[in-house]
Formats: sequence, structure tokens, C-alpha cells
Amino acid sequence: MRVLGIETTCDETAVAIVEDRVSGGGEVLSNEILSQIAQHAAYGGVVPEIAARAHIETLSKLITRALSVAKIDIHAIDAIAAACGPGLIGGVLVGMTAGKAIALAANKPFIAINHLEAHALTARLFEDLDFPFAALLISGGHTQLVAVSGIGSYQRLGSTVDDAAGEAFDKVAKMLGLAYPGGPEIERLAREGDSQRFDFPRPMLGREGADFSLSGLKTAVRLEVIKLGVLSEVDKRDIAASFEAAIVDVITDRVRSGMRLFNEKFGRANGLVIGGGVASNSSIRLALTRLCAEIGLRFISPPPKFCSDNGAMIAWAGLERYRLGMMDDLDFAPKPRWPLDQLASSLHHGKA
Repeated sequence: MRVLGIETTCDETAVAIVEDRVSGGGEVLSNEILSQIAQHAAYGGVVPEIAARAHIETLSKLITRALSVAKIDIHAIDAIAAACGPGLIGGVLVGMTAGKAIALAANKPFIAINHLEAHALTARLFEDLDFPFAALLISGGHTQLVAVSGIGSYQRLGSTVDDAAGEAFDKVAKMLGLAYPGGPEIERLAREGDSQRFDFPRPMLGREGADFSLSGLKTAVRLEVIKLGVLSEVDKRDIAASFEAAIVDVITDRVRSGMRLFNEKFGRANGLVIGGGVASNSSIRLALTRLCAEIGLRFISPPPKFCSDNGAMIAWAGLERYRLGMMDDLDFAPKPRWPLDQLASSLHHGKA
């Protein structure tokens, strides 16, 4: 089976074609991504109107390219999957409408994909992973730990009560005068900095449950920046390193606590997977690798380029649903807000 996936929920226009393998998992036949970083950099963040316009201008070209790279035509595709939320409504509409149009014109099934579900399932594209497992989704808009019991069956164990991890990275980077997006810039500077110089807080550390809080950490960095005044390059490196160390400590502690919660509710997990743009941070990946080794849990991370937004994750989630007969009508409405928990309650007679 082959599924074409479209992702336009934020600032990446992405199209991919994924094929399933008899032995399990899948193969990425094409994975085309066009980033909009250059268009948004001057504003220090994503501008929804610019993002939607860029999706309109580039999506058809990417669809053509994805088919060309895969060396197949649209008739060799079994289903069309498009991210229908959560995300910026303008971008979601562009990708969803294109997906529906192709499905209608080519007489193919249409599958509406929750962007977060796609991140949670990406590991199964590359690894043999059975349910249940835990998924840590960390990006610019989301930070949450989710129990994944099956396709369409999710329970949130904990989430951020304020800022998402990616948002915190971007805001601290802006305080330091770094380029957008801030996450990679913070990581680059942190490698050369002294992570012990600034004793930034670790919000929620040691608390029960798996909720996250990063607003207080971000405020502590801002106060330190104000106190220092004009920042030297050494100051920037040390702040970046100290901030990243605090983020790593918070995430590790919250996941440790969250896995205890998982075990109580669902029994032993088959693994911990990560997804979202922040999941490509090497310090976070290393810390979670060590944590999982310590608690005897399998740690599965997709290749970094498949952690951030991409079309392959949408196509794979579509393939997972298609195999179970979970198709959608062409009147499916876009969902700018679409918590994963709602998927389980919305399943009815093969519909998602």
C-alpha cells in the first residue's frame, strides 16, 4: 500500500509518499519539504498569513516533485492523507483542501490526520514497535507525554501548563539576539558554554504527575539578561548552556514521573518515543537515552529530520489508519485545536 501525505500546519510545506513493508514498518519513497524560515526570520516567529500564502504557492509543485521522485503517478497511490489540525488554520485549510481535491479527482480515499498523532506514530515507520508505548511530543506549540494504546487511542499523561519547550527556546534565543528559529542556535551556543554558571530554576521538579512548566525558567533567564546588561559572547554561551541544562533536567524528571504514571495505568510500556522539532536536540536525546537505560525502557527516536514536521509522518499515519479502514468523508472540517484525547472518543464505525 502507498499513501501520499500532506503537511501544512505551520511553516513547513511538506509532501511525502510512504509504502508499507510486509516485514513491518514502511519505506519512504519520497519526502519533499520546503521550509519557510527565510520568510519568517525577519519577524522572529511564524506569521500565519505569510505561512498560508507560501503553502499555496509551493504545495502543487511539491506534490508533483514527490510523485516524480517516487517514480509513480497518482493512480498508483492507494489513499491521500492530509494534516487537518491542530495548527494554523490558514495553513491547515491549504493542505486539507489540496488533499481532498486530489482524492476526489483521482477517486481515492481521503484520510484526515491529527498532526500530533502523526508525530506519535512516526517511530513505527522505522522500528518494530508494538502498543502500548509512551510518546513525548515536544515542539514549538506542544509539550506533552502521551500514552499510545493503539491507532486512535491516546491518553495524555501530562502537558505544559504554560509555555511549550520550543516556544521557550525561541524566546530565550530572542533575548540573546540570536537568529530564528532559536532552538538550533541555543544548542549550538550551549556546546561551548558553562552550564554551571547560572543556577536557573527547574519548575515542577520532583512533583507528582507529568505536567511541565517552563514560564518561570524563561522569566529567570530574562531577569539575568536584564541584570547583565550588554551581553558578551561568553555570557551568551553560558546562558544558553545553563538554560539548555535546565530544560533537559525538567524534561528528564517529568518523563521519569510520567512513566511511573504510565505503568500504574497501562502496565509495562514497550518503549518511549519522541517527536516534534525539539526532539532533534542532541542533549535532550542523550538525556532520555540515559534515563531509559536506567529504568530499563526501550528508547526509540526517529532520525532527526523526521522529528520535525514532514510529510512522511502524515503519510505513515494515513497508512496506519487506512489498513484499519479508518477513512474520512470529504466534508471533514479543519480543526485548529484538536487534542489527541479527542481521537478515541470520535472513532465510530471506521471513521476518525
